[in-house]
Amino acid sequence: MSGTTQSHQQTMSKTSSKQVWTFASRFRRGAFGWRSDPAITRIKEALTEIKAVSRKEPMLAAEGTVLFLIKLSPSLENIDSSSGAIGTAVNRAIDGLVPIIAKAPADQATRRKWLEQLYQAHADDQIPYIESLGDYWGGLCASADLAGEWADRLIETVKEVWGRYPTEHGFFHATPMCLSALLAAGRYEQLLALLDLCPYPSWTYRQWGVKALVAMGQKTEALHYAEATQGRNEPLGHIAEACEAILLSSGLADEAYQRYALAANRAGTYLATFRAICRKYPHKHPADVLNDLVASTPGEEGKWFAAAKDAKLYDLALKLAQRSPVDHRTLIRGAQDFAQTEPQFALNCGLLALYWICAGRAYAVSYTHLRAHET
Repeated sequence: MSGTTQSHQQTMSKTSSKQVWTFASRFRRGAFGWRSDPAITRIKEALTEIKAVSRKEPMLAAEGTVLFLIKLSPSLENIDSSSGAIGTAVNRAIDGLVPIIAKAPADQATRRKWLEQLYQAHADDQIPYIESLGDYWGGLCASADLAGEWADRLIETVKEVWGRYPTEHGFFHATPMCLSALLAAGRYEQLLALLDLCPYPSWTYRQWGVKALVAMGQKTEALHYAEATQGRNEPLGHIAEACEAILLSSGLADEAYQRYALAANRAGTYLATFRAICRKYPHKHPADVLNDLVASTPGEEGKWFAAAKDAKLYDLALKLAQRSPVDHRTLIRGAQDFAQTEPQFALNCGLLALYWICAGRAYAVSYTHLRAHET
């Protein structure tokens, strides 16, 4: 290590000892009640604080990230997580903060200390909230040598747990860490051999085999490996996304579109799904994409009205709205928004809104409406 780098890290160590993180006192064990909203707000504030520091002091920000991840799960233990909102917020936080640790200019001793702390926090995670941290382990190691050390440390336990199946259904929290470390260490054949010992074809684990085969340049084998994982309880969207990426990277965009585009890009709304596919396949005309999507959901043609309107396919949008119900509020917004620029389209939106209201597709009564009626 050069004298300049050593001096920089010593300076960072002194600075970190004086740093007072605002988030630290807020993330005490059991600090939050059962509601997730206050915790989500605090998580976002912590991310902002750490990222602001990372722009000038990457080592200090990395130390703060480690501290945050250690304190995170214990502070959330009382929250009602049934809605999934807090889990989503935590996963986004981990996704945003991992690069800060991975890219920090830390020496091996410092990085080993961070990894030990994170490993213990991961092992102690009861809910678990920071479970996804294991998927990033190879990147957190930041070098093939350190990744190899962790792979050697964990691999025998993975073999032992898998070897006891089916007489014993064991679980080892660090299995993804081991697989991620093997991949980062470039030990692809060993990773695949280990996965052959897995007694059940879980995508959680086999995704690492796909990545190993791709890294080895065996894309056809990687595609078959991913497809063989499909089952009743597997995340078909994630598998399709991996297969799509393999075909796209091989220059087979048309095949990727035909086989995987819909499953790999299904989003929270019909409009978001349409936009995602159009971004990924710019050579496809939006009208063709939309017609394929409409054909995939028979009886729900009206659900794609907003997508057609977004693509300025106004005639198609109206045809879709005539074939199956469209929320009257969406149609009314269309009438209002396009009254000046597309008056004929706006007029038809208004007429269709009235049609679906009369057809009984607009029943919504609130307490405020009832009070107004009584008055």
